[in-house]
Amino acid sequence: MNPAVTSYQDDPQVQRRRWQILIILNFFTFMATLDGSIVNVALPSISSSLGLELGHAQWISSIYLMAICSFILLFGRLGDIFGKIRIFRVGAIIFVLGSLLCGLSGSLATLIGARIVQAIGASVMMANSQGIVTDIFPGSERGKALGLVGTFVSLGSIAGPGVGGLMVSSLGWESIFWINVPIGLIAIVLGWKLLPQDIRTAKKRVDGGGSLLFAAFIVSLIAAILIGQEVGYGDWRILSLLAFAAAAFVVFLRVESRIHEPMLDLSLFRNPLFSLSILCGFLVFVSMFCYNIIAPFYLQSILGLSPSSAGWMMMIYPLVMVVVAPLSGAMSDRFGSEWLTFIGLLLMVGAQAGLSSLHEGSTLPVVGSFIALLGLGGGMFQSPNNSLVMSTVPRPRLGVAGSVNSLIRNLGMVVGIAVATTTLFGVMSQEAGQRVTGLIPDRPDIFITGMHVVFTVSASICVVGALLTGWRLFTRKRRQGGEPIDKDRKPSGAADDVSAQTAEGRGKGKTVKA
Repeated sequence: MNPAVTSYQDDPQVQRRRWQILIILNFFTFMATLDGSIVNVALPSISSSLGLELGHAQWISSIYLMAICSFILLFGRLGDIFGKIRIFRVGAIIFVLGSLLCGLSGSLATLIGARIVQAIGASVMMANSQGIVTDIFPGSERGKALGLVGTFVSLGSIAGPGVGGLMVSSLGWESIFWINVPIGLIAIVLGWKLLPQDIRTAKKRVDGGGSLLFAAFIVSLIAAILIGQEVGYGDWRILSLLAFAAAAFVVFLRVESRIHEPMLDLSLFRNPLFSLSILCGFLVFVSMFCYNIIAPFYLQSILGLSPSSAGWMMMIYPLVMVVVAPLSGAMSDRFGSEWLTFIGLLLMVGAQAGLSSLHEGSTLPVVGSFIALLGLGGGMFQSPNNSLVMSTVPRPRLGVAGSVNSLIRNLGMVVGIAVATTTLFGVMSQEAGQRVTGLIPDRPDIFITGMHVVFTVSASICVVGALLTGWRLFTRKRRQGGEPIDKDRKPSGAADDVSAQTAEGRGKGKTVKA
């Protein structure tokens, strides 16, 4: 790269191959997402092969999510310090190595250890991929590019159950991990040739204390959520874990606000557009995973569909998202993101309200239409919201911003599962007059009652997001004197001007590298 170039958007070679770079990034996005969904299908086979109880086997899946959330902010910070592309390359190698070790594991302990290695690699890539995309693509194409990232996330979710079932039945459970090795090696070689060198790094120190505090907060919080589903959230051990998580988070915030070079730059949240977009993203993922938990029970146990038929019905949601996400990303480049996120949330409210009206006699076309509407709303929201998040921060902080966005997505998944299961079984227990942790034979009415409450709660969560987004949209429009919102106007906190960032970098110890 020409040493005089201070932005990827000024480098003609990078711009010529920017879409090829996006494909490489999406290869790894696809694998990391696929590996989260494909393992759940293989848990019964893994349990049988290693002689595990199903409750213990669940940690093979849960530890992956826990490790990603624990390390993702740290790796976003390391990306800003040492270069997002350099760190991404290291993460890709770690992910492939972890996949190989998972396939070679012969016990629960070694498999969990290998899953942690794999999750570390995945968190490195998740923390920096959005920042790389935002850094390379011009503002006129950023929404479309981030929309394609969302598309590959959806593709990973779609392919997981089908590919996993086929591979486990024909090649054994080890194959679901080994498939990442050849694909990953090919992507690593291509990435080595296509990915440019980092041109911006920061001479800063790693925040070790903040990293440990945040990991303690995440581990205790997720452990409390997952274990609480089995023993109840009133158990003193769960309450102790939640109290420890809250204390660790408060201390983390105090430490980050006082040190000179924090892992999480809290000044990012002073930008209301960034904070509100992050919050709305969290609410949407909580709502989405309420659907993911309840829908299989309803389709199979109430409507009597076979597992494969239920799987095809549930695939309507990600298939619609695959089509809509890149289109909404392209539309956000042309018309702006705020109206699209608002409309997307309204569609999700309508879909969740429709799902809350389903019953034993609901027809498959009606069920499918509500699922499709949910996918339409989710696809219309996700890409523009990602664009909003990443466009509100200066380029030297893109790594942290991308890691925060990915962290919120994963936390939303965990909280959504907890909200859905806790609400469902709480309502069912109240209706049955005893503690219920599963479906009651010959009493579908009790499940239907619980399902209605879950989808009502989920719709209410989307209403909160829609109200926040609508308030932001109309407040900014009124502040601008009723004129249409200028999609190209840089919000407070954004810093796309390269020369200003370079000057800022010199003042704060940043260096420009060839």
